[in-house]
Amino acid sequence: MSRIVLTAASRVGCVRSNNEDMVLAYDKLVRSDAYRTEFMTENNERFTIALADGMGGHRAGEVASEQTLSSLKFFIHDIPKGMSTGEFEETMVEWLNFINDSINRQGHSDPKLLEMGTTLVGIIYYCGKYFWMNCGDSRLYRLRDGKLTQLSTDHSLSNERGEAKHSNIITNCIGAGCKDSYLDLYEFTSDFLSGDTYMLCSDGLNDMVPNEDIEKMMLEGRTANGLCEAAIEAGGFDNVSVCVFHVE
Repeated sequence: MSRIVLTAASRVGCVRSNNEDMVLAYDKLVRSDAYRTEFMTENNERFTIALADGMGGHRAGEVASEQTLSSLKFFIHDIPKGMSTGEFEETMVEWLNFINDSINRQGHSDPKLLEMGTTLVGIIYYCGKYFWMNCGDSRLYRLRDGKLTQLSTDHSLSNERGEAKHSNIITNCIGAGCKDSYLDLYEFTSDFLSGDTYMLCSDGLNDMVPNEDIEKMMLEGRTANGLCEAAIEAGGFDNVSVCVFHVE
């Protein structure tokens, strides 16, 4: 049994005119807002905490991120009980293929949605098991024993080649014409420990604020909105979204 204390925030930043990010904070979709909640895991059979960083022309990125998180929320709620880890992983691959195809088809049929897409990073609790997942370059971090560690791997050209000049080019996402979208998905139930703090963020945070500064602010108990503020104070060149949750 664990008590989860969660804060989430999504901000437009200083340069962009609209916010294409979105956070799924347990039971609430958050965009251009801040949110706080807490809950006990013993009262839940399943829940999802996730973040999506949309991309595309006009306001298409907003559509891709919201549709992806809405679909994920209801999909996790509706899947049958009692799946093994392997069965759950196969089911998540089926969902990814479905949502990727759906986002791509909408882009082909509506010029306003052409090449819309989104990243996805998050944690899922399902029937006593914890999974983390990633598609794209949004990140999952864990703060444990005073040390901040990135758990996810960026699906980006800069990460693959080790060249910062490609920092805005991702190699995997949902939609955006990607035919071979894939999901890093890992069960980590035995490693989900009391006292840990997890953070999801879009690149609007980690592109503006160094990891050592993020670590320091998290040790000080900074909320998701406080971390967004730090990115905005540093220039806020992109939308910035963060979700922080502590395990008690």
